[in-house]
Amino acid sequence: MISPRKTIEYDRYEFQKWEHHDAETIVETPVSLTVNGQVWITFMCTPIHLEALSVGFLYNEGIIKSMDEVADVRVCEHGDNIDVWLNHDAEQPTNWRRTSGCTGGVTAVDLLAKPNVNFGENRFKVQPDAIMDLVEKLFNSQELYRDTGGVHTSALSDGEKVIVAADDIGRHNTLDKIAGLCLMNNLWPENRILITTGRISSEMLQKAAQLNAPILISRTSPSSLSIEMAERYGITLIGYARKHRFNVYSNGQRIGME
Repeated sequence: MISPRKTIEYDRYEFQKWEHHDAETIVETPVSLTVNGQVWITFMCTPIHLEALSVGFLYNEGIIKSMDEVADVRVCEHGDNIDVWLNHDAEQPTNWRRTSGCTGGVTAVDLLAKPNVNFGENRFKVQPDAIMDLVEKLFNSQELYRDTGGVHTSALSDGEKVIVAADDIGRHNTLDKIAGLCLMNNLWPENRILITTGRISSEMLQKAAQLNAPILISRTSPSSLSIEMAERYGITLIGYARKHRFNVYSNGQRIGME
């Protein structure tokens, strides 16, 4: 298997002198997804939780709805291919679109189509202190980031604790891994909040909707299209979240505002 870390050396120029350093950096590597014996796509990803990445991607793309449809999933001995065997036929999408996801995300979902879910009637609410507490828990869970830098982390919470977290060089991959980990371990809390270090673009919003999460929190900014989609889906979209502040861009009724 491929390690998510790689030892490197670099030279730093600072205060008019050079210093040599040893360090670790995050690994980015191509890993193919093979479904029922046919190669579908190649992920550019960090090689951890690859089984979860594959089944989570198929779930977020609407190819599968549960692990009952998965006969087998395994990573090849070299770590550069994931074989997924379904217990039914699956037609490979012919219209993969490159998204704005870092490291080259792809999707076959029509992000501009009428949403098939709407959280407008969802009454789940959280208090501001709980949101800032979850952001701090996300930051504290970033062990790989502290070792290497350059990696995104996303987590699924029930509003009180972190249920599952995932790291990857691609922010979109983290939400696929979250979906896969939930599917493979049957971890589906009734109330769902997604917290991520990555920018919220349209494909991130779509994956949050597929994960049935009415609240999506990011440490950075949303795109204009993600805000429009959040309004249509009824998702509470929060950006620039820190330990002491955050911005609410849509559906603020779920936040306990005085």
